[in-house]
Amino acid sequence: MLVPVPDLQIAIDVDSGVPPYEQVRVQIMDLVSAEQLRVGERLPPIRVLAADLGLAAGTVAHAYRDLETSGVVTTRRGAGTVVSHSAVANDVLLQQAARAFVDQVRAAGLPEQVVLDAVQAALRSED
Repeated sequence: MLVPVPDLQIAIDVDSGVPPYEQVRVQIMDLVSAEQLRVGERLPPIRVLAADLGLAAGTVAHAYRDLETSGVVTTRRGAGTVVSHSAVANDVLLQQAARAFVDQVRAAGLPEQVVLDAVQAALRSED
């Protein structure tokens, strides 16, 4: 069963094996990445979103904390929780870099697995 939140277009699948806080976190991140939530836009208060989704306030608070830890949102007393500038800028920068890289390796005719192996090795290195 899906429970939609019209303003944020968030839905919780109660039959999913994914914890509800993780479903909220991922969907908000997706909305930020798709620029449906823009820098400075305010998320609903925890209690409001929890009530809309039929979740405990602690569940939504967990999702918001995880989003804040990863830099997607910032929370200020009195101002609420808003989309962080750095989150959007970093996501856009990453997408642009990834697209440029993919274009280069395709132009070079490198096999996909070779490229994936090279990227994984680079991520594991501490240089």
